[in-house]
Amino acid sequence: MKEHIYDTVYLRGKDFEEGRVLFETWDPNARYAWDAGVAIGRFLQELKAGRLIGTSCPGCGRVMIPPRMFCEHCFLPADGFIPLQDTGTVVTYSLCYVTWDMVRIEEPQIPAVIGIDGASPGMGIMHLLGEVDPKAVKIGMRVRAVWKPAEEREGAITDILYFKPLVNKQ
Repeated sequence: MKEHIYDTVYLRGKDFEEGRVLFETWDPNARYAWDAGVAIGRFLQELKAGRLIGTSCPGCGRVMIPPRMFCEHCFLPADGFIPLQDTGTVVTYSLCYVTWDMVRIEEPQIPAVIGIDGASPGMGIMHLLGEVDPKAVKIGMRVRAVWKPAEEREGAITDILYFKPLVNKQ
């Protein structure tokens, strides 16, 4: 039986420079396009216009936000877009003292799930709360969207800067 002995071979810059190693570099020019689809594409257009929309299921009547093209409960097409209010209720929230990129902060960011008025229970969007003392945030708190100025909107969820508490006028 023949024994094989393998030696470790290290590559040096000189090996490349002198052509002893075959290699090629290239720019793949890997362009791509992303399509949001019918429902989310329309949702983003409406955000740019300063409006929220959902879709309604013709079978069970659920109103869904973000909008979708079919109902996950009855599997029927849900292509009827309906306008929704930019107000809602805090369903859940968190006080975050560390940013997404792991930087500690003194004043917390407050992400929350907002049940949007006019949408079915369990339907809502996640966004930040603002203009509120973190100690005052409560589940069930009523809030309203604070929008970017129209000329700064680009058709993204960040066209809503944050949600702030509704002030009761009594």
